Amino acid sequence: MTLNEETEGRLIAAARKAASHAYAPYSDYQVGAALLFGDGAVITGSNVENASYGLALCAETVAVARALGEGRRGGLEAVAVVGPDDKGDGAPITPCGRCRQVLNEIAQLGGSDPLVLCVGSEEVRKVRLSALLPHAFGPRHLD
Repeated sequence: MTLNEETEGRLIAAARKAASHAYAPYSDYQVGAALLFGDGAVITGSNVENASYGLALCAETVAVARALGEGRRGGLEAVAVVGPDDKGDGAPITPCGRCRQVLNEIAQLGGSDPLVLCVGSEEVRKVRLSALLPHAFGPRHLD
């Protein structure tokens, strides 16, 4: 799968659609994530908040859980993460530290270093997961 402009646009659109399904009654900050796999499949997730704040799930974590639940083990090529356009300064959002680690787990299963599209209202910042989480701990450390 080649990550060209059309594919990037499709991935970002999928993340935006996922954000529209977020359950965020406490923060009112809807986040969507879309994972692109080598076979062209796109798996999405949205953030899910909880009245007990610590139990909230980030969009990236939901998407990875869905992918693993479908039997995917590796093959992750790209990730798009979007937040609401009307919050903050419009800068691109990046996965939080926990989500970087969760994304790293599925990436290491397939030996990939996915491109992460961090989407803001005016800009898309493209960065490799290894740059977001250098020296990551993963499954290879437990062999």
